[in-house]
Amino acid sequence: MRALILVDIQNDLLPGGALAVPDGDMVIPIGNAVQADFGLVVATQDLHPADHGSFAANHPGRQPGDVIQLAGLDQILWPRHCVQGSSGAAFAAGLNLERIARVFPKGTDATIDSYSGFFDNGHRKATGLGDYLREEGVSSVYVMGLATDYCVAFTALDARQLGFETFLITDGCRGVELTTGDTERAIDEMKAASVRCIESTRI
Repeated sequence: MRALILVDIQNDLLPGGALAVPDGDMVIPIGNAVQADFGLVVATQDLHPADHGSFAANHPGRQPGDVIQLAGLDQILWPRHCVQGSSGAAFAAGLNLERIARVFPKGTDATIDSYSGFFDNGHRKATGLGDYLREEGVSSVYVMGLATDYCVAFTALDARQLGFETFLITDGCRGVELTTGDTERAIDEMKAASVRCIESTRI
């Protein structure tokens, strides 16, 4: 069976949100349109505590985009976003949630960030997504959402590492582009790991 993974399609990552991804709202209709093509649909959800170590506001004198050490890893600092219990952490209002079988929260540990839907950034703890997909008999996954150059890429790369045939729905993603070219570089990295790129109309 094949599964669709909707990555972090949340209010704070849409235009006007705390960590707005340019044109991030354009992925919503694509996510809604392709759900019917899959036997299983799951979603990941950034759910940070307010004191999360990746928030620049929690490091006096630091700004978003700065890099620090967090849990022994290089950590880009972000604006405070997708805080547990906030409207910004909620899924986009236009996203169809009816077919989502299960939601996998990530980024819930204040001491380490979690871009991937499968693991934290240090691969120290799993979210349970990999085990769940295997239990459901999934052999291939299609990944889309926000943002291409971070959470989408990390999710797709981990899916490949776990042995799933992995597809990136290219028109169903948008990048945050902290540095120009980040999205293209992320796509190249995914391709190098045998992630196959596909347009939503070709599913």
